[in-house]
Amino acid sequence: MLYREEEVVTHVPGLTVRRLRRWVARGWVRPVRSHAERLFDELDLARIRLIQQLCGELGLGEDALELVLGLLDQLYGARRQLRALLAAIAELPEDQRRRILERLDRERG
Repeated sequence: MLYREEEVVTHVPGLTVRRLRRWVARGWVRPVRSHAERLFDELDLARIRLIQQLCGELGLGEDALELVLGLLDQLYGARRQLRALLAAIAELPEDQRRRILERLDRERG
């Protein structure tokens, strides 16, 4: 489901359209564009709620928030890559999977 700005504001307590637009302008939220309006999906809503929580409850300033969001984006990117790697390993023959797991065990040491 996609949401317009006004709908997002009704789903996130304390959020204003002005603040939402500022977050979009800073690149913290990246909605899709349909004609002249921005549309937000469920992942955008989750991110907006997180930003609202980090700003409101934890009192992070914009510089700190930018750093935290960048680190979270890197973490999620690494998780996606790890899932892809695990899926590729799962497709290998059993003996190759076993050698990989043995190697990983040795690395953990």
